Amino acid sequence: MLIVTTDTLSEHKISKTLGLVRGSSIRAKHLGRDIGAGLKSLVGGELMGYSELLEESREEAVNRMMEAAEKLNADAIVGVRFSSSQVMSGAAEMLVYGTAVKTEKK
Repeated sequence: MLIVTTDTLSEHKISKTLGLVRGSSIRAKHLGRDIGAGLKSLVGGELMGYSELLEESREEAVNRMMEAAEKLNADAIVGVRFSSSQVMSGAAEMLVYGTAVKTEKK
């Protein structure tokens, strides 16, 4: 499935708009990651545990969005955007959304 952040496709024509599709994943911090992040924040640098957590969350959200698009028999998802927000202390939601479409080769 083609997934793009643009509203158009260079090699395909959008023949039908199927609607909004989205996927989300809510993840909580792990105590071990918190302790490691706290120590790392003292000296600076990338917080690898959190980077991995966010990457896993983004991937899960994209997979859920793709499943929603497949249920609509979409060929592609255009206008894809990511958003994140804190749901509660220690937990964040990763949201991804876009427009499911049917396409034809130009």
